[in-house]
Amino acid sequence: MNPPAFQRALDTLREILDGPGPRPELDLEDMPAPQSLAPYAAALSGSVYRDDDTEVAMGRLIVLYDPDGAKGWTNGFRVVAYIRADLEPDIAADELIGSVAWDWLLEALEPAGYAGVSGTITRAVSESFGDKRDEPSTTELELRASWSPTGDDLAGHVAAWCEVMCTTAGLPPAGVAAFPDRPRGTGS
Repeated sequence: MNPPAFQRALDTLREILDGPGPRPELDLEDMPAPQSLAPYAAALSGSVYRDDDTEVAMGRLIVLYDPDGAKGWTNGFRVVAYIRADLEPDIAADELIGSVAWDWLLEALEPAGYAGVSGTITRAVSESFGDKRDEPSTTELELRASWSPTGDDLAGHVAAWCEVMCTTAGLPPAGVAAFPDRPRGTGS
């Protein structure tokens, strides 16, 4: 039997998975959680797709619960997030993209309440050689972070992770339409 606090977290995750979904471009699924990090754990995976069904970002969100807490946790919960998103080469080359992506995370978490946040952001360029030499180079961003929720409602934390995953994928904020692509050099 799960402790009541963790059962509420599981119920919240189930409601999110069974609900309408935060955005049509985002696909969320239940996934097996690592069992060695805490006595109780649950996990979600997510993918962001373009209109042509190309995956442009993916991520995992792991909810850990230890009724006794752990070093660095401010309560019994810890949320661990991972996001990987394709980037345009000019954006990946910007030295500030890591700081900007970190700010996206903190701004998204602010309404949910968090403490003890830590993490890393990595920009990567992959080049192909040998038989793969004709494949184009790719650039991507990886965000790894963890934090302790300050309350026991995890819905806002899942929403923050989804928002950051969509933002890193280059989607406009929810409810905002993107400008249609225009040929370069046209005015107005």
